[in-house]
Formats: sequence, structure tokens, C-alpha cells
Amino acid sequence: MSEEKKTSNDNDQTIQNNGQPAIMINTQYIKDLSLEIPHAPEIFKEINSAPEIQINIEVGYQTLENNFYNVELKIAMNGDVNRQKLFILELTYAAVVALNVPAEHTEPVLMIEIPRLIFPFARNVVTNCLVEGGLPPFMINPVDFVTMYNNRKNQK
Repeated sequence: MSEEKKTSNDNDQTIQNNGQPAIMINTQYIKDLSLEIPHAPEIFKEINSAPEIQINIEVGYQTLENNFYNVELKIAMNGDVNRQKLFILELTYAAVVALNVPAEHTEPVLMIEIPRLIFPFARNVVTNCLVEGGLPPFMINPVDFVTMYNNRKNQK
């Protein structure tokens, strides 16, 4: 009977040498949520075609204490129909996370990986808010947080 040796690739490790997870999301929460439908109820008669939607997404973080961070994903959406404002939606979705990664990886993890992990939850909040507000459902497409991060770094 032969013994099997298990090897691990450093890139695939989620547990660091001291036994702590590399990334731990402690809590996720809605920090701010606003939906305005300025021309309701008249505007609902105008919805006979798909609204023109503009989306702006921003990511930021704040250092808390002892390798804890607060990461914020801000989504601002405007919808127009027949050149009239249909809705204005603003969401700040956040997560408190603990990181156990090398210092040089901290910012990329906070600006890329954490937003990638919390984005589906924020997208669900947006979709539910629009539907509950009486609007057609709208699913935000996935976001390339790597490109966003690189563009931000290049602008600095």
C-alpha cells in the first residue's frame, strides 16, 4: 500500500500559515438605500419600452482595527423613459471583513475580491427595490472589479 502525499498550491490556499482564514466577511449590510420615482404615478403610463438606464459603481474601504476593514460598494442608477426621469436609485452596500493576507495584497483584496463577493447581494437589493417600487425588474450585469481597480490606479 502506498502513501499518498497531499500538496497544496500557495495560490489556492484560503487558510494562512497561522490557521486563520485569509478573508472572513463578518457582516454585510445596507448602509444607505434610496429610491425616488419623481413623476409617479403619471410616469407609469409612459413605460411602453425599455427605460434608458445609467449605472455608476464605486468601491471604497475604511480601515477599522486589527486587520478589520469596512468595504463599501456604491451603486447609483438613473432610469429615463421618453426623456423623463423614471427613477433614481442609490445604494451603499457594505461589509465588515477581517483580512489575513500579506500587506502588499491588502488593497487589491479590498478593492477587487471583497466587492466581487458582495456584489451579488447588492445586485439582489437593487432588483428587489425596483420591483417593490412598482418598476420593471432590472438585473445589473456582472462588474469587472479588476479593470475598475486598474483604471483607478492609473488615474492616480
